[in-house]
Amino acid sequence: MTSPPSALRLGTRGSALALAQSGMVADSIRDRLRRPVELVRVVTAGDASSAAISQIGGTGVFVAALRDALLAGHVDLAVHSYKDLPTAEADGLVIAAVPQREDPRDVLVARDGLTLGELAAGSRVGTGSPRRTAQLLGLGLGLEVVPVRGNVDTRISKVRSGELDAVVLARAGLVRLDRLHEATEVIDPLMMLPAPAQGALAIECRADDAELIALLAALDDERSRTTVVTERALLAALEGGCTAPVGGLAEVAEGDAGPEIYLRGLVAAADGTDAVRLSATGPTSEAAEVGRRLAAELLDLGAADLMGVTRT
Repeated sequence: MTSPPSALRLGTRGSALALAQSGMVADSIRDRLRRPVELVRVVTAGDASSAAISQIGGTGVFVAALRDALLAGHVDLAVHSYKDLPTAEADGLVIAAVPQREDPRDVLVARDGLTLGELAAGSRVGTGSPRRTAQLLGLGLGLEVVPVRGNVDTRISKVRSGELDAVVLARAGLVRLDRLHEATEVIDPLMMLPAPAQGALAIECRADDAELIALLAALDDERSRTTVVTERALLAALEGGCTAPVGGLAEVAEGDAGPEIYLRGLVAAADGTDAVRLSATGPTSEAAEVGRRLAAELLDLGAADLMGVTRT
């Protein structure tokens, strides 16, 4: 009699959002791949500190401990918010699957059901993202952008208590927490371009685990992986991590010669006083090249100088 397969150990952060995302992946593995899964909570540097991301290590503070657990064999796979991953590949690890991506746009959660355009000058808007900060300031609405960290509940509670007039969050996070009804506006990418890979998940495992890689391939969504590869190539070529004021959004559409990728990119001054916006297109088979090409064009227009702008 054949023994049942052993449970896969899925590493996850312990926040409500991380557990919701990991739970979704675990359910897919159980339902679609017929494998038992157990969640293993791992505390990361980003979870253990309330300091600004840039002060505790920048890009990767939410993933290093998970990757260490993978490489040490304490877990078999891990689920990340893809936008939290450093652009450099991790030795010994591989992104085995990118599940279907959630809507990547940002949302506003504001008092009294207000939208960005309805907030009065001087309204206090919270975000921990330099990208959101730069674009909020660049709208010229006279908003006061307030640095804020913490989980979704912590941030929204600051609006409910009156400490802030609004916060900006990722729509995907609210969807996965079943809290989208609390958003007062889904922000048009023409006003605020999302972070590269926002709304996407990355399922990572050891590169030498060929059996698990083959198993997880069934969870990979080709369109989602294509858009993420494009956006991440843009970010990598700009040499920016999640703390840089960089936005990128790729979409796949049918062209005359087959599927094409359409990529919009943004690099902004940290204080919102200037920004460079460009777009590029190309076949989906050249997704990464489209991202690198757009980055080169942005750099030609002074993007590197903008990323280094700091004014008081």
